[in-house]
Amino acid sequence: MGNRLSKIYTRTGDDGTTGLGDGTRTNKDSLRVEAMGDVDELNAVIGILLTEPVGEIIQKTLTQVQHDLFDIGGEVCIPGYIKLKASRIDALENTLDTLNDELTPLKEFILPGGTRGAAYCHLARTVCRRAERQLIRLQREEEVSPIALQYLNRLSDLLFVICRSINQHAQVPDVLWKNEA
Repeated sequence: MGNRLSKIYTRTGDDGTTGLGDGTRTNKDSLRVEAMGDVDELNAVIGILLTEPVGEIIQKTLTQVQHDLFDIGGEVCIPGYIKLKASRIDALENTLDTLNDELTPLKEFILPGGTRGAAYCHLARTVCRRAERQLIRLQREEEVSPIALQYLNRLSDLLFVICRSINQHAQVPDVLWKNEA
């Protein structure tokens, strides 16, 4: 692969537009660009999470998730382009089931927290939900891959389980919500 990014600044976005992967230009505040930004932010938060000790299974899973998110970003950047395969959803579900089987059943809602890694993971989960909502908004106006939507939905579930798994492996209890009502 040659130098794909030989020049970082182009000045073409100075007018408030940005180029999509198919060569068209769109406003930087369009739904498509907002969705790309939320997927990118999710990838960055997962990168922060991966600086914490999370264990080998979670490390491998989240590294693959980062690649998948890059693929989703490509799909959003190039209208009509499909990259992510349904098998990636199956992989998330398999990991989710494996990790969840090791956890005690939840009887209460939990608050974000416990270890720093779990707190970062909760942040990733909330950004994932926002990215999913943004893709749903975009889908109302333009074509969006249903696999990408399903993937983000399943990923937020997996991230919730990973939060709990990180705390459990660190022997730090989840922070339970105290319902005062």
